[in-house]
Amino acid sequence: MRFLLVEDNEQLAKAICDRLSLDSHIVDHAGNLSLASEHVAATTYDLILLDIMLPDGDGRRFLRRYRAGAGKTPVIVLTARSEVSDRVGVLDLGADDYITKPFDFSELEARCRAVLRRQGGGASNCKRFGNVDFDALAGTVTLNGTATALRNKELRLLEVFFNAPEQIFSKSKLVDRLFSYDEDVSENAIEVYVARLRKHIEGSNVRIITVRGLGYRLSLA
Repeated sequence: MRFLLVEDNEQLAKAICDRLSLDSHIVDHAGNLSLASEHVAATTYDLILLDIMLPDGDGRRFLRRYRAGAGKTPVIVLTARSEVSDRVGVLDLGADDYITKPFDFSELEARCRAVLRRQGGGASNCKRFGNVDFDALAGTVTLNGTATALRNKELRLLEVFFNAPEQIFSKSKLVDRLFSYDEDVSENAIEVYVARLRKHIEGSNVRIITVRGLGYRLSLA
């Protein structure tokens, strides 16, 4: 999944990015609210991690404007404030959760998973489409009782398709979902990963269909 981290502490930001990258997430980092606004205007995120005290303003103002503008991406607030009133305040502004600094990275990961499960309307990391089971946390696709481990980009690509079956995704949209701004890739890379996924689900009743001139969609055979 693609996350946006809004945090001005470079050391902490790098540590969070490195930790979340181990789970194969794409993490874009913004050190201030201005850059964060540019990011959310340019791409779609699955989750936003938002610090409160930033060089160019208060993260709560960003959150208020984002929700007022119909921004629906889940937001976890990173805050050094432990008072109940502060925590209640960010939840009332539209935050989905909060975590108080300093925090353990395992707790942050767990909160990210919980928020994303709620966003997906379920309590499990496993999803089924047709006769294929996909576990994003384990990084596996299961067909006829046999689980196959997926590589990083294969995992994220299948996650995009499973989150919106029957929806058409252009190559440019998929590049945006799979790669960070720092990665220089061509749309041809998507063809390679689609080909790999097709092999993994071969023999199932699920297909990745090429829609000529538009892109790809996950469909039932």
